[in-house]
Amino acid sequence: MVGRHSKKARGQSRRHARKPSVWSEIRGYLLTVIAVMLVVLLGRTFVFNVYVIPSRSMEDTLQIGDRVFASRLTPKLFALHRGDIIVFKDPADWMEGEQLPTNLMSIIDSNRYLIKRVIGLPGDTVACKGSGEPITVNGKPIDESAYLKSGVNPSDSPFSVTVTDGNNGQVPYDDIQGVALFRFWPFTRIGMLN
Repeated sequence: MVGRHSKKARGQSRRHARKPSVWSEIRGYLLTVIAVMLVVLLGRTFVFNVYVIPSRSMEDTLQIGDRVFASRLTPKLFALHRGDIIVFKDPADWMEGEQLPTNLMSIIDSNRYLIKRVIGLPGDTVACKGSGEPITVNGKPIDESAYLKSGVNPSDSPFSVTVTDGNNGQVPYDDIQGVALFRFWPFTRIGMLN
């Protein structure tokens, strides 16, 4: 009999439990939304950012309208490597008049960004002897076939940039915003970038 009374007593205590007020439910939802926004803000500030690609300069790897996640941990915590695709602040208005990759938060962030592949690292010597000649890194030609559309000669590429800023195309580490790692749009081209 004791068991019945305790079950009955528990049932009565559940029935008499207070229902949360509408205000406490609203407060709970607001706290959840604020927590999610805080996590996203911290993530975007320290871990990743999202960029939209508006130009053809990285075809076939990236196309107009692609959206990519870029890790902000590289080069701050992890080393850059040749072949990495980096997003960086346009250091000397290299692409004046061109549409540039936009940060989805461009309403807040007015910086202009470029997205390019790393071919040389600090201490490397990058050279090109002229039109039709291969680009060399430390005296060794790089394989451009993996990066250029078939039939396009690097010197004839409509995507080429002539850099006259005195830095010969070098990008200061402080201008690097991150390494593009993953394309999440369009869904037909979703996947890791390498």
